[in-house]
Amino acid sequence: MKFWLGPLLFLIVYHADTVEQILNKHMDKAYVYRFLHPWLGTGLLTSTGEKWRSRRKMLTPSFHFAILEEFLGVMNEQSKILVNKLEQHVDKEAFNCFMDVTLCALDIISETVMGKKIHAQSNSDSEYVKSIYRMSDLIHQRQRMPWLWPDALFSISKAGREHSRHLKILHDFTDMVIEERAREMKNGGNKNDTSQTDLNSESPKKRLAFLDLLLKVADEDGEQLSYLDIREEVDTFMFEGHDTTAAALNWTLYVIGSHPEAQRNVHKELDNVFGGSDRHVTMDDLKNLKYLAAVIKESLRLCPSVPLFGRTIMEDCQIGGYDVPKGVTALIIPSALHRDPKYFPDPEEFQPERFFSENSKGRSPYAYIPFSAGPRNCIGQRFALMEEKVVLSTILRHFWVRTNQKREELWPVAELILRPRDGIWIQLKKRTDNIS
Repeated sequence: MKFWLGPLLFLIVYHADTVEQILNKHMDKAYVYRFLHPWLGTGLLTSTGEKWRSRRKMLTPSFHFAILEEFLGVMNEQSKILVNKLEQHVDKEAFNCFMDVTLCALDIISETVMGKKIHAQSNSDSEYVKSIYRMSDLIHQRQRMPWLWPDALFSISKAGREHSRHLKILHDFTDMVIEERAREMKNGGNKNDTSQTDLNSESPKKRLAFLDLLLKVADEDGEQLSYLDIREEVDTFMFEGHDTTAAALNWTLYVIGSHPEAQRNVHKELDNVFGGSDRHVTMDDLKNLKYLAAVIKESLRLCPSVPLFGRTIMEDCQIGGYDVPKGVTALIIPSALHRDPKYFPDPEEFQPERFFSENSKGRSPYAYIPFSAGPRNCIGQRFALMEEKVVLSTILRHFWVRTNQKREELWPVAELILRPRDGIWIQLKKRTDNIS
């Protein structure tokens, strides 16, 4: 289908063959991504052409398996903090868990990307935390209001002035962290002084952060990234790396709370892997959580965190048998793509078994794209899935989750991420209780 939004013509696609054609051949992001530029610059998410190719090649080693293992400790610690917060809701009325889970994801991404603890779970009123969420709202507002697209008009609007205020807070914070981390590395990094990396100096050991890798990385010509280049990528990882993961965690909790039999299977697997232990999750544990992984993937099929991907068609071409002119914006709708009965029979049914290896053989890699696909797929998808398994396994080792929300009551809202309009409302019981 096609529709106009202001001066832009959009083409909507949601079949694997047309999605493959677009994601493989048309690399430039849609026009509306430019409203992310003031915050994210032209980092990995928003850049095009040679800059994107060079940056992607440069950053890919930062997501190597061995490096990701370094971040497990942060994920475990922040998951435990979340569990302690959730304890207060045991055996009580249903509550909205959306922000609790989201703040946990923000704490994880902040410490793993910047090496800075912002303590969002205990201080959600901090200026930086509030600015992250308000900035996302303002960007989405501008994207859907063509009269705010011209920079001159936006800058004098109420939303534009608020945008400038939050932008300064976000950039000032990132600049401060980069300068501190760079100064530490230049001075050889005093291992006994963690005040630069931890607001409360809780840990005597300095942890690896993506920022450390960005400060060292160089392109093919040996050129290192400038501070502005680094800020682009740090802000991009902060933006992309917490909200999408938080949405996935929340939707998965909802789905698990709606399907008792699947939850019993998850608990059985957790008991087999961990027994009665409350220990941290290890990389070996993650490999053994195969049913939980299938549950997460099926949840992302039904409720993909990113509601759409947009690409600009860069040359006249044919898509799905139709002539499509250069300049059209192609929008891919994952939630529709993921419900193609050709690849997912009974598409509205929750069936984690679809993602067992024996059942997914031969399936088009473009029929299921929660992390996009093709050359510009999400560079951090292994990090995201690792975090989701750690957080969910920690929660579900402690609690039985129940929800009375029906799917039609959720009212998913397609903003920068797919959010439930009124949140995710769950009830918790301790796993030690006799739950049938």
